[in-house]
Amino acid sequence: MSPAAGIAPPVLLAVLGAALLHASWNALLKRHGEPLPATVLVVAGAAIVAIVLLPFLPAPAPASWPFIAASSAVQTIYYLLLIATYRDGEVSHAYPLMRGVAPLLVALANGPLTGERLSGGQWGAMLLICGGVLVQWLTARGATAQGARRTTAFALLTAGVIAAYTLIDGRGVRLSGAPAAYTLWIFLLTGAAVCLCTVRGRARTLAAFARANPLVAPLGGLATVGSYGIALWAMTRAPVAAVAALRETSILFATAIAAFILRERIGRTRLAAVALIACGAAAMRLG
Repeated sequence: MSPAAGIAPPVLLAVLGAALLHASWNALLKRHGEPLPATVLVVAGAAIVAIVLLPFLPAPAPASWPFIAASSAVQTIYYLLLIATYRDGEVSHAYPLMRGVAPLLVALANGPLTGERLSGGQWGAMLLICGGVLVQWLTARGATAQGARRTTAFALLTAGVIAAYTLIDGRGVRLSGAPAAYTLWIFLLTGAAVCLCTVRGRARTLAAFARANPLVAPLGGLATVGSYGIALWAMTRAPVAAVAALRETSILFATAIAAFILRERIGRTRLAAVALIACGAAAMRLG
């Protein structure tokens, strides 16, 4: 089955665009050196987008608010882990691990929660993802081995957090009756929480970074809101599994951005690991 099966060309292009947006804002965090100020500006930009749009949208149903609160708390942890992951790690190393392992964890957790069992295809996808993770781990050698393995550990922990908020939102958005508002409230609350956790004692540094990089907040905020919003819209126009699988092309986009824009050195072994993880993630979604 092709990842594009059942997806009309306009929706196909939109999902690919969303995948590119997601990879781009992650690369934005690394491109400006220290990822903390860039991350704060991105989440603040997303919160501002939410503030502008929420007055024009219906409120989520009361039953969904506990899920909004839980997702916001978990996504706050996600952004803090993202800062730690990108502080020393390369995008071509960390991003495939974060985005590729998360679908595996969601599939594993979904069994105890819903009683569903993994299909044969999903077991095969699990082997591909685990193989890619193992290759990423084993390629850490020499003086940089400790830092690379630290990045691997943080990336895998981040994948666990991604899986957690995915499971929360999978239930919460269905209860909301207003998917767009549900999503924007999460961006607003998460942005506020991340700022509260990071701004203290850094206000001058962050202000100076914002003046030196005036496009990070608007472009990063729009990219993160846009990538998630497009994906939600596409899932109302095409099979969810196909859209989710196609979104995993963000792993390939991130690797290309890392190579050609961030100038990271990506050898054949790492490329093989990225390919294993990307194929495994797509197969897991389709399974």
